[in-house]
Amino acid sequence: MANDSKRDYYEVLGVSKGVSDTELKKAYRKLAKENHPDLHPGDKGAEARFKEINEAYEVLSDADKRSKYDQFGHAGVDPNFGAGGGGFGGFDVGDIFSSFFGGFGGFGGEQNTTRAGPRKGNDVRVSMTITLEEAAFGCKKDVTVAHMEACDSCKGTGSAEGTTAEVCPSCHGSGTVRVQQRTMFGSMSTTTTCPNCHGEGKIIHQPCKNCGGNGAVRKQKKISINIPAGIDEGQAISLRGQGDVGKNGGSPGDLIVGIHVSPHEQLQRKGNTIYLEQTISFVQAALGAEMEIPTLDGKVKYTIPEGTQTGTTFRLREKGVPNLNGRGRGDQLIAVKVETPQKLTEVQKDALRQFAVAMGEIAPSESEQSESKGFFDKKRKKK
Repeated sequence: MANDSKRDYYEVLGVSKGVSDTELKKAYRKLAKENHPDLHPGDKGAEARFKEINEAYEVLSDADKRSKYDQFGHAGVDPNFGAGGGGFGGFDVGDIFSSFFGGFGGFGGEQNTTRAGPRKGNDVRVSMTITLEEAAFGCKKDVTVAHMEACDSCKGTGSAEGTTAEVCPSCHGSGTVRVQQRTMFGSMSTTTTCPNCHGEGKIIHQPCKNCGGNGAVRKQKKISINIPAGIDEGQAISLRGQGDVGKNGGSPGDLIVGIHVSPHEQLQRKGNTIYLEQTISFVQAALGAEMEIPTLDGKVKYTIPEGTQTGTTFRLREKGVPNLNGRGRGDQLIAVKVETPQKLTEVQKDALRQFAVAMGEIAPSESEQSESKGFFDKKRKKK
């Protein structure tokens, strides 16, 4: 029988049986990120959970495997067992269709894989936080990465010094074996993972003490990364061959660096355009003024024309973000906000009243009445 101690795959991913592909992927990514071995170095429990999560997703994300799992449980996707319990006498329904129709009906075709051949190493993912200026103009950063490297003691063989691995006598190094099964149609021959070497094609009798026979050990290394000018939040940089070492002579995985851009105190980015909200006084708006405006290049002088209204937008050409892997730059837009003065003194209020008279907003008599009122109010306070 198949391994009954395994948890239900839907339970592992915390989803219901009728979950959509989108929700399934979302749940998988969340759990895989939380339990990734790189975030829990030395934690065997996290490593086991990570493997369990990947195994569950590998089955449920494949429509054929999911169908077999829903019908027969773990036995339906276990290459070492028949579908079992399905009313067919314990033989593998998948093998029947695979032998006759090459996988017709969604069965079979998954058992002919082998782990003995060259396998590419896993990709390693890290994140990096940079400033808005660094994202705009590019920079060079160092990052420390934990990844799997070939063991120095055994040179990646997994065998103790002075010994060699034995070619598996069951599969002769292929990692797969052919087995005969009795079915309702007669005797069937199928290919499955070799149970003797677990698909590795070799058996290590004396494992290397340094790596435990794995052929690789986890190490940290510092890598210099060139951040290209114009990169944006959420984008990633791929460094080929800087991930985990490959298996059986396979190429190493890649290093994927996710970019996070920290918020700027004054400037905001949308695409290649930089936005700035600039507050100016009533006087500056009315009379115009020369101001220092913050940009990615530092402060620059800009003349605000007289009569500027709140909401007016000015453009600084090519003061935005350089185009990623291209020529030219975006612009910077300045949205003006006129600040209304508060807590004015009597002198300031009188000046504004005189201004209002000059603008024809109030009559001179109203201005005089306001001034008189102010004068008598002061007299009363003295008494």
